[in-house]
Amino acid sequence: MSDQDPQNTPKGPIGRFLALPPDSVGKTIFVAVAVCLVASMIVSSAAVALRPAQAVNALKDKQVNILQVAGIHDPDADVIKAFSVFEPHVLELATGQFSDAFDPATFDDRAAADDPATSQALENDPAGIGRLSDYVTVYLLRDDAGEIDKVILPIHGYGLWSTLYGFIALEENGNDIFGLQFYDHAETPGLGAEVDNPRWRALWNGARLRDDAGALQITVAKTAPAAGDEYHIDALAGATLTSVGVDNLIKFWMGEAGYAPFLENLKAGGI
Repeated sequence: MSDQDPQNTPKGPIGRFLALPPDSVGKTIFVAVAVCLVASMIVSSAAVALRPAQAVNALKDKQVNILQVAGIHDPDADVIKAFSVFEPHVLELATGQFSDAFDPATFDDRAAADDPATSQALENDPAGIGRLSDYVTVYLLRDDAGEIDKVILPIHGYGLWSTLYGFIALEENGNDIFGLQFYDHAETPGLGAEVDNPRWRALWNGARLRDDAGALQITVAKTAPAAGDEYHIDALAGATLTSVGVDNLIKFWMGEAGYAPFLENLKAGGI
């Protein structure tokens, strides 16, 4: 007869597992997996809980950038109240006319660009955006008399490492640039990321898109084009490919595939 107490013998897989030494391989793996599962559940729960706040902050950041590019941002003012002076419209790019098919307050430009029902794949794609949305949200800023003062247009295109998302502000004639800035990109700090440098952004103020004959002349390059300095923006030092990307995206969005029909309607007083 065995002298081992049968009551002390582990019963079943759980009992045998609990009887293992604390530093055994089995227990170590089990604890590691359990900690990872619990941590992932906590992180997932936090992400879900914070998603509404993140969406609000992303919207507020976008609104701040629109206020900044329009030159009316006041850091001490309430963003929502300050942004209420803008008049958002969903624009149909092909016709250059505003559309009533979508609510500007809820229309998602990026989602529309990914949806085959509201976008088209590009064969000629100098800006590197892949698909072009049929609709975009544009913003009008009117003066005290109710006349258009500035037009804020969303733009995006590929740089060196990332897609740059931003806005260009045009004067009421649709040709003179008031400002340009990007709010989302992952370009190289100190090089391509200098698109955020206020000194470089200031170069855009007062530049022109087209000459008197209507030809698109705006250029981002190391040397000024023959047309003159009013159409030239100095390329970023040491960031040739990012500069080329900005040049490509500006020419694309200001061209016929982008906002040219809208800007023609604006010039003709059809907006």
